[in-house]
Amino acid sequence: MIDIKLSQASLTYVGDEQPIFSNLNVHFKSGTCTAILGPSGCGKSTLLRYVAGLLKDNVHFSGQLTSSPEIEIEQSIAYMAQQDLLMPWLNVIDNVCFASKLRGEKVTYTITEQALNLLDKVGLKNKAYQPVSELSGGQKQRVALARTLMQDKPVVLMDEPFSALDAVTRHKLQNLAASLLAEKTILLITHDPQEALRLGHQIVVMNGTPATLHPIIPPPNAVPRDIDAQFASIQQQILKLLEVDDDTAQ
Repeated sequence: MIDIKLSQASLTYVGDEQPIFSNLNVHFKSGTCTAILGPSGCGKSTLLRYVAGLLKDNVHFSGQLTSSPEIEIEQSIAYMAQQDLLMPWLNVIDNVCFASKLRGEKVTYTITEQALNLLDKVGLKNKAYQPVSELSGGQKQRVALARTLMQDKPVVLMDEPFSALDAVTRHKLQNLAASLLAEKTILLITHDPQEALRLGHQIVVMNGTPATLHPIIPPPNAVPRDIDAQFASIQQQILKLLEVDDDTAQ
């Protein structure tokens, strides 16, 4: 269980004068999902990549990025992107075990059984030895979710992982992710207020130039939430906030 905090965090790309974001203060609590909304180009993915340790050489960062307990944050992260990023020349189970192969580990019987168990949880055990090229988009994202879980990292970064899917598949995978990632510290980037409200224990809108974070109080019921009158009211508040920022950008 890991808590992550950003304190007075500002980031500027080398060669630029204008910061991407400035004076961010946010606490990503262990065992919760923080959903970050905002217009395209506001810096959401930049923030995620910085937390992942992917931007050290080409940015100036001020402020603090800390964890409790103190750890190497980037060594404790699994990353799930919008694209499934599966290896098309491998079958399903080899994709799930890919991180083990990257570490130079032998894929033992125990690792294979663990992967099969995760595929069973995402409903794809019967396709374990099938080429990923034969899967639908939703099935590929299920494999990507199983691969993320296979890494068994305490922090999971999700960059619009379900946005390319149809509404029904997206809803099912949101429910599945909420169940299987319940004990992780999750940072979820999304453009979808409904997705943020369904999954986020904490919700923030990122906007402005440079970008700052604005908290939104989510409904009190447990995630994944169903849509009710309070849910719809807060969704409308978020949409209005995003529309104002989009109008300003134009």
